[in-house]
Formats: sequence, structure tokens, C-alpha cells
Amino acid sequence: MAASSILLTVVVLFVSAVTVPTTAKLPPSTFIVEGRVYCDNCRAGFETTISEYLSGARVKLDCQNETTHKVIQTIEAVTDSKGSYHIEISHDHEDETCEVSLVSSPKPDCSEIKSSRNSARVVLTENSGMASDTRNANSLGFLKKEPLKICKKLLKWYDLEGNRNQP
Repeated sequence: MAASSILLTVVVLFVSAVTVPTTAKLPPSTFIVEGRVYCDNCRAGFETTISEYLSGARVKLDCQNETTHKVIQTIEAVTDSKGSYHIEISHDHEDETCEVSLVSSPKPDCSEIKSSRNSARVVLTENSGMASDTRNANSLGFLKKEPLKICKKLLKWYDLEGNRNQP
């Protein structure tokens, strides 16, 4: 009898908990955007084995309305000693396009911005199918004014020197 009384109490409490409407709002979504900034010291257009990650580089995250292109939110960040940045942004940005872009380099000899590597788009909505709230942006690179001497050998190793033997 005591066991059935306990079981009945548990069932009643469970049903009550499930059917009581919740009026408390959930806290707004918070996303973490992470990425790295490097010096493209071979002017290759991508990271290489000798790329240098930049400490003190400035980046910004812009979210703009997809229809009007009006900027809704901008957050700036500075890279750490490993060239990594970490940006926290609140709220769901489902109807916005968000991109991280280069702002400035700490190295005057590696400060040229090339349009193909100056920004990385990130999806900042809970309706993306991603389980994590951390978004990893593609690495962004500044171009060195003059490529290092070793770059010719390195690009040849990558088979990108431009003089491939074709049949």
C-alpha cells in the first residue's frame, strides 16, 4: 500500500511539472567566435608551415541585416600571443549576416589586406544545426610586403611555384 501511495505521488508530481506552463524567459543566446590572424610571409594567399601568427592584431565582428545591409552590431577584439581572438556576442542573429574582418596589423611590414583573406563569415543562430555555441572562423591573413627568401623553395614543395611540368 505504501509503495502504491509513493508511486501515485510521483506520478502526480511528474504530470504537474510537465503541464505547468513556464513563464520565465530563457537568457538570450550567447555565442563565442574564435579564430586566428597570421602574417602571410610568402604572399601565398593561405597559411603555410612558416606562417607567423600575429599578437596584437585587431579584428572586428560585424552583423548586418540581410535585407537592408544596415549594421546591427559591431564588436572589436585583439589577438593574444598565439594570434587567436575570442569574441562573445549575445542574441540570436538568424536574420543577419555576420563576418569577422581584419582591422589592423601590429607589424608594419605585414599589414597589407588582400580581399580574398580579409573576412570570414560565421553563423550566429541557434537554428543552424550546430550543437555548440562556439563558432570557429577561418583564419585571416595580412600580406608581408616582400616574401621571405625561403618562400620560393616552400611554394615549390607545395607545387605552387607556377612552372609545373604538364604532359
